[in-house]
Amino acid sequence: MPALTRQEAVERRALLDVTQVDVDLDLWGADAVELTDVECTSTTTIRFTCTRPGASTFVDVKPVRLLEVTLGGEPLDVSALDDGRLPLTGLQASNELVVRAVFACSHTGEGLHRFVDPQDDGVYLYTQAFLDDAPRFLACFDQPDLKAEWQLSITAPPHWVVLANTRGRSTAPGRWVFDRTKPLPPYLVALAAGDYEGVREQHDGIDVGVWARRSMVGFLPTERMLETTRRGLDWFHGLFGVRYPFGKYDQVMVPEFNAGAMENPGLVTFRDEHYLPRGAVTEEDRLELASTQLHEMAHMWFGDLVTMRWWDDLWLNESFAEYLGYRAAAEADGFDTAWTTFLVRRKVWGYHADRLSTTHPVAPEAVDDTAAALQNFDGISYAKGASALRQLAEWLGDEAFFGAVREHFRRHAYGNATLADLVAELTRTSGRDVGTWADQWLRTSGTSTLTARTETGDDGRWTAFSVHQQSPGRDRPHRLGIGLHDRVDGRLVRRALLAVEVDAAAVTPVPALVGEPAADVVLVNDGDLTFAATPPDPMSRAALLDDPTGLDPLARALVWTSLWELVQDGDLAPSAYADTVVRRLGDADADATLGSVLRHALQALVWAQPANRAYVAGRPAAPALAAARDVGADHDGRLTWARAWLQVTEDAQALQRLLDGEPLGDGLHLDVELRWRVVRRVAALGAADVALVAAELRRDRSSGAALHARAARAAVPSAVAKASAWADAVGGRLSNHELEATGRGFWQLGQDDLLASYAGRYETEYPPLAGRSSAQVTDTFGRLLFPAQRVEPGTVDLAERLLAGDLGTTARRVVTECRDDATVALRARAAD
Repeated sequence: MPALTRQEAVERRALLDVTQVDVDLDLWGADAVELTDVECTSTTTIRFTCTRPGASTFVDVKPVRLLEVTLGGEPLDVSALDDGRLPLTGLQASNELVVRAVFACSHTGEGLHRFVDPQDDGVYLYTQAFLDDAPRFLACFDQPDLKAEWQLSITAPPHWVVLANTRGRSTAPGRWVFDRTKPLPPYLVALAAGDYEGVREQHDGIDVGVWARRSMVGFLPTERMLETTRRGLDWFHGLFGVRYPFGKYDQVMVPEFNAGAMENPGLVTFRDEHYLPRGAVTEEDRLELASTQLHEMAHMWFGDLVTMRWWDDLWLNESFAEYLGYRAAAEADGFDTAWTTFLVRRKVWGYHADRLSTTHPVAPEAVDDTAAALQNFDGISYAKGASALRQLAEWLGDEAFFGAVREHFRRHAYGNATLADLVAELTRTSGRDVGTWADQWLRTSGTSTLTARTETGDDGRWTAFSVHQQSPGRDRPHRLGIGLHDRVDGRLVRRALLAVEVDAAAVTPVPALVGEPAADVVLVNDGDLTFAATPPDPMSRAALLDDPTGLDPLARALVWTSLWELVQDGDLAPSAYADTVVRRLGDADADATLGSVLRHALQALVWAQPANRAYVAGRPAAPALAAARDVGADHDGRLTWARAWLQVTEDAQALQRLLDGEPLGDGLHLDVELRWRVVRRVAALGAADVALVAAELRRDRSSGAALHARAARAAVPSAVAKASAWADAVGGRLSNHELEATGRGFWQLGQDDLLASYAGRYETEYPPLAGRSSAQVTDTFGRLLFPAQRVEPGTVDLAERLLAGDLGTTARRVVTECRDDATVALRARAAD
C-alpha cells in the first residue's frame, strides 16, 4: 500500500467530515464465510459528510478478500481496490459507506495479531492500529485529523474475555457490544480478545483493570500496577484540571507486541515478555514499568483528547508523554531516582539519535508521508523532546506552563491541534517569546556542546569563567546548574551548585564564579536540566577517571554519560572506559545507572582492540561475580552485576556448575530467566550444542523459553546452527519476536571466521527481503542481522554499497544508521 502523503491527507480532510463508524468483527467464524483459523470478517459502516458533492476520494482497506461494498446503498466494484485503496466517486453531502471483507490475522504485531501460547494452547488476539495498520482489520479514512465516534461489536468464543476502548456488554453467548467512543482517530481503535485473566476495580468513579494471558498472570504485579494507576490518575487530574475523558481504563499485557506499549484510550496494551519478567526484578525494572504506565496515561490527554493534526507534530504526543511519565514517576509514584533513570536510559538514546546522519528536528517543518513519519519514532521525538519541555517548564515556571496546557485542552478537546496552537497558548499565558524558543529548540537538529573554560591566577582562584557553546546549527538558550566539586579525604564533595542561564550565543561569561577557588571537578549541567553534550575539562576528566566517589547518584550518572560520549567521539579508548567501569562502578551509583553503564561497558568491549578486550574482559568476570556475591542478598546491584557477568565470562565450566545447581552467591540462585542467560552464554561459547537447548526447553515450555531457545541455537558456533538460523530469518515464517530472538543470538564475538560469509549474504539478501516485508520486519531484520560486531572498514563499505542501490524508506533509514554506528565503532577502535 502506498504511504499516505501529507498533501493527500490535507485534501481529504478538506473534503470529508467523519461522524460515526460502526465496526462488526467476527473472530469466531459465525459469519457464513469460509475462513481459516487465522482470518476474520469485518463489516465497517462509515457515516460522513462531503463539502463538495460529486467529488471523489478513497477509503483505506487492506483485506485478504473484499467481499462487498456499498455507498449510499449502491454496490461498488470490489475489483477497483488497488494496493489498499478503494476509490469512492460521486459523493453526496451525506454518505454511508459499508465495507465487508475478510482480513488476515498477523504474526508480526501489525493490525490484528493472533498468538497461540505454547504453554497451554491459550489463544490471544489484540489489535495494533498504529500508525497506518487500522486498515488491516477494518475500513477507514486513516489519518489523525479525521476523528470519529466508533462503536465496536464483536463475535468471539463465549468463554473469551473481550475488551475494547469502551465498556462492553454481552448481548448473547459469544456476542459483545461496546459503547460508542468519544471522537478518536483510526490509529487509536483497539480490542483484545482471548483467554486473558485479570482484575478490575473502581477508583474515583473510573473502572480500572489489569490483564494478562493465563500463563503469565502469575507474574503480573497487579497491586503495584493498580497503585501506579491510582496515583497517576489523581496526579494528572490535579495537574490538568481535566478528568480522565474516556470512561474506563484497562491495561493489558499482550504477547509479541512490537512497541513497549500503546496508548489506546481505555485499553492500553503492553509488551508482556518485557514487562512481565519471570525472574527477579530490580528497582530499575520496576521504574521502567511505572514510567511506561504513566507515559501512556499522559497520552490520554496529549494525543487522545487532543490529537496532532499530522505526523509532523508527533512531539505533541511523545515528547509530552515522555516528560510527564518521568515527572509523574518522581512526584506521584515515589521513584526518587526517576530523573537519573531518564538520563541514563532515555536521554542517552536521544543523544545517540541526534548524532546520526538521520537526525531531525523535534518538530520538523514537514513530514511528507506516513512512511517518513514512522521513522521519527526515535530518541529525538521522545527523549530530546522531553528534555526540551523540561527546559521550557524551568524557563516559564509551572504555573504558566501548565496554565497554558489546561487552556490548550479546553480549546481543542476531542479535536486536533498543531505546534502553532500550543506555542500561541504558552505565549499568551506566560508573556514570554515562546515562538523564538520553539524555533531554537524544536525546529533545529543536532546536540549543543557546552564546556567550561577557566583561567586561574597564582592564588589558585579563577580570574575568568565562561561557558562555551558549539552547535551544529543555531545556538540555544540553556537553564542549567554548574557544580563545583573538591577532593576531600579521597571523596568528591560538592562545594556549590550555581544556577546559570546560558545565552543563545557562543560564549556566556559567568562572573559569579570569578574569584572562587578553582575546583577539582567542574560539572556543567549538574542536575541534568538541559539537553547538551558536556565533556569535562582536562583536569575534571582526569579526576573523574581516577575516582568519582562522593558525587550524588544523578551527578555520577551525568559523569558516566559524558564519558560514554567521549568514547563515541573517539576521545576516550573504549577499553579505558570499560576498565573504569569495572574499577569504579558500584554502590554509590543508582540501580538504573548500574544497568545502563554496564551495557555501555559491554558495547565498549565489542569496539576495543582484540588484545585490549581480552585483558579487560578478563577483569569484569571476577569483580562482577564478587560484587554479585558480596552485596546484600536484597540488593539490586548483585542481580545487575550477575547479568553482566553472564554476558562476558569465558568460564564455561563455571557456567555449567551454575546449571548443575551451584548458587551465584548466598541468596542469589538461578531463576528461570537467569538460567536461560546461562544457557545462551554456554551455547555461544561452543561448550554445548542444540541438545542442551532442547533439554532446557523441555524444562520450560513457555513462549519466553521458546524465544530464549531460538536465540541460544542461533548463537551456537557451528556451520549448521548458523545456516539454520539464517534460513529462518530470511524465510518470512517467523513472528517478529522470533526474528528478533534469532538476530540477537546470531552475531557473536569470537565467531568471525564462521560468520564471514554472512556479511555478504546480508548485502545480497536484505534488499529483496525489505522489498517484500512490512516495515516492522524490515526494521527488525535490518538492524539485528547487520554485521555490527565486525568492527572493520569493510562493514562501512558494505552499508555504502547498499545505500547506493534501491532501498525503500525503512530499509534506507536502517542501513544509514547501521553505517553511522559502524563508523563510530571504527573511530572508537582507533582510539584504543
